[in-house]
Amino acid sequence: MRLTANRFRHLGRAFLPRHPAQAIALGFGTAIVVGTLVLMLPMAKVGPGGAGPLEALFTATSAVCVTGLAVVDTAVYWTRFGQVAILCLVQLGGFGIMSFASLLGVIMARRLGLKSRIQAAAETKSTGFGDVKSVLLGVLRITVVVELCAALLLALRFGLGYGHSFGHSLWLGFFHSVSAFNNAGFALFSDNLMGFVGDPWICLPIAAAIIIGGVGFPVLFELGRHYRKPLHWTMNTKLVLAGTGILLAAGTVFISAVEWNNPKTIGPLSSADKLLAGFFQSVMTRTAGFNSLDIGQMDPATWLGMDILMFIGGGPAGTAGGLKITTFAVLFFILLTEVQGGTAVNVFGKRLSRSVHREAITIVLLAVALVIGSTMVLMLITDIDFDRLFFETVSAFATVGLSTGITPVLPPAGQLLLVFLMFVGRLGPVTLASALALRARTPLYEFPKERPLIG
Repeated sequence: MRLTANRFRHLGRAFLPRHPAQAIALGFGTAIVVGTLVLMLPMAKVGPGGAGPLEALFTATSAVCVTGLAVVDTAVYWTRFGQVAILCLVQLGGFGIMSFASLLGVIMARRLGLKSRIQAAAETKSTGFGDVKSVLLGVLRITVVVELCAALLLALRFGLGYGHSFGHSLWLGFFHSVSAFNNAGFALFSDNLMGFVGDPWICLPIAAAIIIGGVGFPVLFELGRHYRKPLHWTMNTKLVLAGTGILLAAGTVFISAVEWNNPKTIGPLSSADKLLAGFFQSVMTRTAGFNSLDIGQMDPATWLGMDILMFIGGGPAGTAGGLKITTFAVLFFILLTEVQGGTAVNVFGKRLSRSVHREAITIVLLAVALVIGSTMVLMLITDIDFDRLFFETVSAFATVGLSTGITPVLPPAGQLLLVFLMFVGRLGPVTLASALALRARTPLYEFPKERPLIG
């Protein structure tokens, strides 16, 4: 009996995650499975019967991975129970599976074990194990404050401006606030937010929540401590803030300029509403999937520009997806240093570590391979134009949720491919690769150096 028990114990250990990346991947996978089962319940879907496995799986993955892509109309397909379930999955996915579990440990036991600290630190990008508890509580405070403020503003506008009842206004405000802060993009209107394209009282609170959630919690923490001392900000904070400002401005100008005379998007709007719509869609490329314009009617040049913005994404250790602004910035400074003939990559008076170079290049190459490979697969199994397929794969991988309207009409294999891209995009290609690795290998020797011809 003792021998059998030991065998089962060893067998169980073999399947338990040994690396924080494995624990994070397992946590997100478990949440998706549970969410799928909940959404398949008859009470989650309007009408008789429950949702199909593919519809439930796609929606649960999109919610947990805070993407916002959908194969069914969230406003009319799901019951209030189903919508609440989606909102819970969005909140859970945006906060982080391991972070949420560790926070429960803090609340229940007032302490964290070493394993929980390691896993939470890996997910929240904490600098040390000792500050994990304070980081988790700080994330909770920021989440509650931002979501409640945005929900209040939106509820007031829905009630006073559009005549919704008090209870329904609160529900609309809360749902869209949580969806916005977590960069999810789920909406309770069949046309998403196209009906509010010229309403700053709806668009601006949602945009503000998206920007705050997208810059990342490390930046928010530092701004809270040293907002009057920009010289003391870390390189990460400077890169994220500068990159966010530049990308938002560039996106606003680009989208507004290209679509200015498009009669199917912002052409019929006033100049002020055109700029508001251009800014709103620029913010959405920070990896939130709301749309106040019909994306499917945009110029293909606009799609390509938005592809680039979505691919870059938002700040690290937040609710945004994509490569992350810091990764793109590191590549830019590597390029700048190489063009200028420098020997070390310096950013804001600090030198970048060689390991950062390798990590940034690895992330970009893996991301490009995934997006291009997935687009090629979709081209083989559908007759849809390349522009639309590429937009959809970038949106799924970067966990954005913007769509040209083709996601519901993709074949089941194509929708499952987007599910995989959303999962990889939320975890990050490097995290997933680390989770799949059998074990870390430390080399005991080095090969001699040799230089190939480059360029």
